Amino acid sequence: MIPSRELYWNIPAHKLIYLLFLPFLVAFVWGCVVMVRRWLRGRPEARWDHLWTRLVGLLAQGFAQLRILREAYAGTFHFALFWGFAVLFVATLLVMAQEYLGVATLQGPFYLYFMSLVVDLFGILAIVGTGMALFRRWVLRPARLSEPGRSDRYSVLLVLIFLVLLTGFLVEGLRIVGTQDPWAAWSPGGWAVAQILTAMNVRQVETLHQATWWGHAVLSFAFIAYLPFSGALHILTAPLNIFFRTLQPLGRLSGSSASSAAGAQDPGPGVSAIEQFTWKHLLDLEACTECGRCQATCPAWLSGTPLSPKGVILDLRRHLRAGRNGSNGARAMVGDVITGDAIWACFMCGACHEACPVFIEPIPKLVEMRRHLVGQGIVDAHLQDALTAASRYGNSFGQSPKLRARWTQGLDVPVKDLRKEPAEYLWFVGDFASYDPQARDATRAVARLLHRAGVDFGILYDAESTSGNDIRRVGEEGLFEMLAEKNVAAMRKCQFAQIVTTDPHAYNTLKHEYPQFGATWPVVHYSELLERLCVEGRLHPSRRNGAAVTYHDPCYLGRYNGVFDAPRRVLQALGARVVEMPRSRANSYCCGAGGGRVWMKEAEGLRERPAESRVREAAGLDGVGTLAVACPKELAMFRDAVKTTGLEGRLEVRDLAELVEEAMTVEVSAHA
Repeated sequence: MIPSRELYWNIPAHKLIYLLFLPFLVAFVWGCVVMVRRWLRGRPEARWDHLWTRLVGLLAQGFAQLRILREAYAGTFHFALFWGFAVLFVATLLVMAQEYLGVATLQGPFYLYFMSLVVDLFGILAIVGTGMALFRRWVLRPARLSEPGRSDRYSVLLVLIFLVLLTGFLVEGLRIVGTQDPWAAWSPGGWAVAQILTAMNVRQVETLHQATWWGHAVLSFAFIAYLPFSGALHILTAPLNIFFRTLQPLGRLSGSSASSAAGAQDPGPGVSAIEQFTWKHLLDLEACTECGRCQATCPAWLSGTPLSPKGVILDLRRHLRAGRNGSNGARAMVGDVITGDAIWACFMCGACHEACPVFIEPIPKLVEMRRHLVGQGIVDAHLQDALTAASRYGNSFGQSPKLRARWTQGLDVPVKDLRKEPAEYLWFVGDFASYDPQARDATRAVARLLHRAGVDFGILYDAESTSGNDIRRVGEEGLFEMLAEKNVAAMRKCQFAQIVTTDPHAYNTLKHEYPQFGATWPVVHYSELLERLCVEGRLHPSRRNGAAVTYHDPCYLGRYNGVFDAPRRVLQALGARVVEMPRSRANSYCCGAGGGRVWMKEAEGLRERPAESRVREAAGLDGVGTLAVACPKELAMFRDAVKTTGLEGRLEVRDLAELVEEAMTVEVSAHA
C-alpha cells in the first residue's frame, strides 16, 4: 500500500509532496499546542508515580485494547482500525526515511514481506474496520452514540479515513498494472485492485496514477492536520489518559483541594469553575471517545434522570473549549453547563469508571461539584436533614446514639463492649444494620453465627458513628472528616486485631479512606469471614437440595473492591445453585442507594427505580425464587421494590446471613 513513484519519469514531483506536507504539519502542531494549553489551565497534579505500572497498563489497554474488546463488534473494528493505521504509519515513516535520509529500508526480503505483504494485510484490516464502524453508525445506530442536535462528526471522520485507505490501494493497483510487477501477489490489496484496472492502456494508467498519488497524499496530510481538531483527537489523548490513569483504588476519594488562582478570592470547597479541576481532569475531557459505554451502564441514565456520564464529560469539554475563545459568555459551569439535577442524580456506583475504555473518571468531578453546592447550601431538603442528623447524632436516622445497639436486646448471645474488654474482631455495624427495622434481623443473625463459630468479637456500642462513606460522596467533606476522626479516636481506645463489617459502604471507606486518619487495621466483609468459617469447619451449614438462588453484587463490595467469590462460595456451601443475573460481578446493576441517593427525593420523571429494575431482572431468571444480598441497604431497597413491582410471592429477598443461619437451624433440627 506504499504509494510508489515507479511510473514517474519526472521524479522531482515526488519530493515536492513532502515540502507541501509542511503547512499540514504546522496545522497539526498548532492544534496540539492549543490542546495542551487547555489542559494547563487546570491545577497541578502528580501523575508520574509507578512508571512501570503505568507503562504496563498502557500496553494492555492502549495497544492490546483489552477493555475495548469487551464489546465484540465495536472492539473488533476499533482494534482493526488502530493496528491497521499503526502499521501504515510505520511504513510511511520508513518511506520518508529512505527518501530524505538515504536509509535503505525498501529493498530485498524486507520490502517483499513487510512493505508489501504485511502492510497490505493491515491496510485491508483497516478498511474492514472502517466499513464495520460506518455500518454501525448508519445501520445499527445504537442510541448511545447519538447526541440530540449535534451533527455526526465521526461519520465524516470515518469517510475521510476510508478515502485515505481506498486511494492508497488504488495507487498501488495502478502501479502493479503499469509496471507489470512480477511480485504483485505479495501485495494482495493492490493486486485485487489491479485486476479491475487491467483493461486500461499505459497512458490512462500513468495519468490516473499520478492524479491518485497526489490525491492520496493530500488526503493523508489533511487527515493529519485535521486530527487535533476532530473526533480522532482521542488517537493522541486516549493513550495519554490511560498512562496517567489513577492507580489508587476505585473506592478511594481524595479530599477537596481546589483553590483559586493566586491573589483571587477563595472560591470555597469543591469546584465551580473549569480551571479549578486538575490538568488530569481536563485531559479526561479531551480523551473521551464518545463511545457511550458509560451511559449504557449508568443506572441514573437508564432510570430516566437527567444524568448521563457521557453528557457530563462532553458538556464540560465544550465549556473548556468555549472558554478558550471567549464564547462561553457568563454561563456558570455548575448550574448552567452541568445542572444541579444531573449532579445530584449520581449513585456513585462506579459503573461508568468500569466501562470506560480510556479510564475517564466522572465521579471525582461530580463529587467536586457537589462539594461546591453543599458549600453554597444548595442541597435537597431530605439530604440536609440526613446531614444534620449525622452531625448531631452520629447517624443519618436522627436516632439517639444510645439506641445504636438496641438490636442486641433480647439476643441470646453475648456481644462484647470493646470499650471495656478486648476482642479479636471489632464489628463495625453501620447505620442501616443498627437502626433499620428490615436490617436488624439480619444483624442478629450475623451475631449468632459469629458466636456459634467461636469468633471473638465486640462492638463500639454508642461510641460508633456512621462511617461517612456516603456523606463524603454527597460532598460534605468537613462532616466526613469529623466523623472519621471521631470513629478512629474511639477505635484507638480499644484492643482488637481486625475490623469486620456487614455494610459494603462502611467496608469501602474503612479500608480505603480511614488509613489517612490513622486506622490501619485489616478490614473484612462479613461474607469473607463467613466463607472462611465454612472452609475452616467452624460453621457446618446443612446442604440444601440445590435450590436456585441469584446473588446481587453490591457496588461497594464487588466493583469497588473485587469481592465477588466469597458470597457465592457461601451460597454454594449451603448447596444452593447460584444462577447469575445478566448483569453481575463487575457489571452488576446498582440498587440505587449509593451516593446519598437513599436520603434524597426521587428525581422527577423517573421511569423506574434501579431497585425495581434489578428485582425484575432477578425474577426473570428461570426457577429462581430467592435474591440473596450482602448489604443492609439492599434489604430495604429490594424488599420495597418487590412490593412496588407486584413480585411478592414470586421473589424473596434474603440476607446472606439469614440463609446461612436457616441452614444451621435445619442442621440442628436434623440432629435433634
